[in-house]
Amino acid sequence: MTRHTRRAALATAAATALALLVATAALPASADTASLGRPPALKPTIVLVHGAFADSSGWAVVGTALQAEGYSVIAFSNPLRGLTYDSAYLRDFLGTIAGPIVLVGHSYGGAVITNAATGNTNVKSLVYIAAYALAEGESVAAANELGGGHASVTEHLVVRPFPGAAEGDADAYIDPAFFPDLFAQDLPKIVARNMAATQRPGAFASLVTPSGVPAWKTIPSWYMVASQDRIIPPEAERAMAKRAGSKVVEVKSSHVPMMSQPLKVLALIKQAVK
Repeated sequence: MTRHTRRAALATAAATALALLVATAALPASADTASLGRPPALKPTIVLVHGAFADSSGWAVVGTALQAEGYSVIAFSNPLRGLTYDSAYLRDFLGTIAGPIVLVGHSYGGAVITNAATGNTNVKSLVYIAAYALAEGESVAAANELGGGHASVTEHLVVRPFPGAAEGDADAYIDPAFFPDLFAQDLPKIVARNMAATQRPGAFASLVTPSGVPAWKTIPSWYMVASQDRIIPPEAERAMAKRAGSKVVEVKSSHVPMMSQPLKVLALIKQAVK
């Protein structure tokens, strides 16, 4: 390992550790309900779903903070093989969880929870973090046009084949040279570059597959709009949130508020738990 590589690794680890400390230190002290003579309330399982060009590590700070408050947390590993497959995979996964569930989706993960939660009576709340809350028959590509915004990410993709892909399908990555400024411009550059290097690709099918009946029609939803988002146009996020009847908060953030502003994301998830 070179000196530069060691320095980069240390910087990334330090940034992550600092964020964890900040999030944990800000947690309120919880009362011991048993000592007050009341049985503890059944807390929901919180399932965190990442989107394309990312993985479950993006939830590290938020997930750790939720666990510190006594919640059962699962950072679901999204297959990123297309909306139909990914939604079916999550639907089956949710069927193994007993008790109430709060389902949180980031980016394309929002499209997945929108489909996977439909008809599941255990899912009590949906939380969209700069995410796709699709309507029936709508694709991710079409949703990007809502509100008159423009998504430039499709102009900076690196495409690679994968075994078994249907004709015309392939894996898409964000060009690492553009990733920091498109995906995470408010994070330290060294962290954003590491995210670019470790990104998981999403199949092109994820962009164009029509959505099914949306879960937000029957399940209460919360939505965080990222006003500085360069992946999903903020105009589209506002339009989706309004259409879904979500309770909305807006933050000045890049596409990854769960990393750049984890305490605000934590607060929104806790609103959805109540």
